[in-house]
Amino acid sequence: MSKTEIDQLTAEFFGAFDNRDGQVADVARIRRLMLPQGVIVSTAPTFTVYSVEEFVEPRERLLNDGRLVGFSEWETSERTEIVGDIASRTGEYRKSGTLDGQPYGGGGTKTFQFVRTPEGWRIAAFSWYDEA
Repeated sequence: MSKTEIDQLTAEFFGAFDNRDGQVADVARIRRLMLPQGVIVSTAPTFTVYSVEEFVEPRERLLNDGRLVGFSEWETSERTEIVGDIASRTGEYRKSGTLDGQPYGGGGTKTFQFVRTPEGWRIAAFSWYDEA
């Protein structure tokens, strides 16, 4: 059952950024999917470490202020390893939308660290690398 739960949690994570067809992106759900002290790291184009709040706030703005529209991102492949109450997932992903009136897209790799809490599986950390 754990793999199914992690698959669902990952799909919910990617869905948080979806604002296609005029829907409002629910980036705030990241706060529920992650541990409050979770760590988020981007390695490209610049190495940046975020807290959950530092990550969520600017993305809420970007996805809901009209600059980035028709946006979604999705996993194209993944490898998940579960050992007891911890899990690791590495996956390739793609993204597509329109940023400031111009086509925007690409892809890369995301890696997630999950932990099983009394409330269920949560993301403890995730990192991503966007291909140039």
